[in-house]
Amino acid sequence: MSAATPPGSVLVLGATGTTGGRVVSRLAGEGRRVKAAGRRATPVDGAEAVRFDWYDPATYAGALDGADRVYLVAPLDSATPADVMLPFLRQARASGVRRAVLLGSSAIPEGGPAVGQVHQALPGLFDEWAVLRPSWFMQNFTGDHMHARSVREEGVIVTAAGEGRVAFVDADDIAAVAVHALTDVRAPGTDLVITGPQALSHTEVATVLTEVTGRTVAHRPLTYEGMRDRLAASMPLEYAAMLAGMDRANAEGAEDRTTDTVRRLTGREPRTFRAHALAAIGGTGVAPPAPVA
Repeated sequence: MSAATPPGSVLVLGATGTTGGRVVSRLAGEGRRVKAAGRRATPVDGAEAVRFDWYDPATYAGALDGADRVYLVAPLDSATPADVMLPFLRQARASGVRRAVLLGSSAIPEGGPAVGQVHQALPGLFDEWAVLRPSWFMQNFTGDHMHARSVREEGVIVTAAGEGRVAFVDADDIAAVAVHALTDVRAPGTDLVITGPQALSHTEVATVLTEVTGRTVAHRPLTYEGMRDRLAASMPLEYAAMLAGMDRANAEGAEDRTTDTVRRLTGREPRTFRAHALAAIGGTGVAPPAPVA
């Protein structure tokens, strides 16, 4: 494994988010200078809190000041994030940022929709770069995602993924890979597909949650159209259609794969979904789902 770079200033966007918060904590724990960026400049232990809003270019310069590396998290619920991300990245390069690590998705290849357009542009903007392409997060079932809420409130997971399997990955493992990509002497210079150790269907996920919580959790499959319309109640239709399309692709086997990225870059095996569920639900007092009537 490569030695780490000398301490520098790392700008972490989405610093209170699922991966961003973990990246900040790991970097700060290593004694690195970290700028934790978010719309509210929320204080984070060991980091400098800075205000950043993708849709307010006036916040860019202050966030970038003194940073030579950046962890990029696209704006939420945008089907065209390149519209705001590419101008920011050009400004970042001009201000002295030399390495960029983008949080993408295993479901979106280079040149694909949404963040795939940013992936395509990144190598032309920075000599040092990486694109993290994690599978779907385990935290989707235990955090504040719509799946986690429906598990707690209704005892169901609703998808259009059928019995397609996905190698769900823990956000802690994604953050560990991100820190290596940001700090190793040699940047990966490629995309990194990040998965957990086992591909599971949503029915199998529900079974694990049932066993861990002691309360029944079931998978409720919808059609693509049904899932699109369900999502569109809380987000723009274009974005809802894209997410429902990802579910449909999962039903066809698009995410039924595992990779060795976590072990290869961090030296340890990725966490299993059962271990994640036990830690997130079984051992912390998080309310179990309501029983299914």
